[in-house]
Amino acid sequence: MIRSFAFTTQGKLHSKDIEPFLMPTLLADTNLFLWVDLENPATEEWKSVLEKIFHFHPLSIEDCVQPSPSPKVEEYSPSKEGDLFTAYLFMVIHAVDYDRKDGRFATSELDFFLGKNFLVTFHEKPLRSVTTVEERACNGTMGIARAPDRVAHSLLDTLVDNYKPALDDLGLEIADLEQQALEKPTKETLNKILQVKKEVVHLRQIIGPQREVLGKFAQGEFKLVRPHLVPYFRDVYDSLVHIGELAQSYTDSLTGILQVYLNMSSNQTGEVVKLLTLITVITTPLMMIGTWYGMNFHDMPELDYKHAYPIAVGCTALSTLATYLYFKRKKWF
Repeated sequence: MIRSFAFTTQGKLHSKDIEPFLMPTLLADTNLFLWVDLENPATEEWKSVLEKIFHFHPLSIEDCVQPSPSPKVEEYSPSKEGDLFTAYLFMVIHAVDYDRKDGRFATSELDFFLGKNFLVTFHEKPLRSVTTVEERACNGTMGIARAPDRVAHSLLDTLVDNYKPALDDLGLEIADLEQQALEKPTKETLNKILQVKKEVVHLRQIIGPQREVLGKFAQGEFKLVRPHLVPYFRDVYDSLVHIGELAQSYTDSLTGILQVYLNMSSNQTGEVVKLLTLITVITTPLMMIGTWYGMNFHDMPELDYKHAYPIAVGCTALSTLATYLYFKRKKWF
């Protein structure tokens, strides 16, 4: 699906759902800039836009249509006169969402082609950040559609803001795990702790390279981003740094919860061993007397004694009671 918008330099919507054959004409108008959003496009659609209309470099097109596991940004400039494409930035960034039902982070790739008078975005799945910015741009909210770099900033800012609900859900999940580790440290709890810890590591693997990418914008390394917008990109970068610190704190919390789980499991095992030991010790007199009189010797004087059975029972009861009272006094239970 192709969504396209032409905006004036005052941030007003000029036209939308533009036919592809009209796009070169709009690109030539210095009073307009073009935003083309490709959502799960067919091969013919992305080839038409990326290759035939914008003439992007084949390497950036390949990186765009093929999934990229790591965020990155690259600057492309015409190498010689006669090159069809103009200077642009190609960027790969990732949105995240956390599902408490299966305890996993879902990542969605968003690709940017940012030029002086155009912005092309490419993504396989619907993204809240793209939908939100499209609505704001078309409504003229805050004048975000005055230039491609402003729209790019709004997309990045919204995408990073959307990390926060996912992290809030993750925080609730970690709090639940801490309670479970204290109250019922079962094998299922351990599996859940390890799974969530794996997902947090996955999140940190995404945030790290993404922070490096946004750091380049925050430092004003690219001429296609106007200097007065650099502080806004720096604010997005600072938000992502905070998210990275939060992810690190979650990692530390999960490590602590895992230690609590191991301690609680060890305590449970100790209690079981203690109980079995007490049972063994308390029943020792019974076993000793029973074993003694279970010996089948012919000449055992006690066997012919009239009150032998009651005496044996009494000795067993008294020795067992004495053993119980002794360990009770020692506060073993």
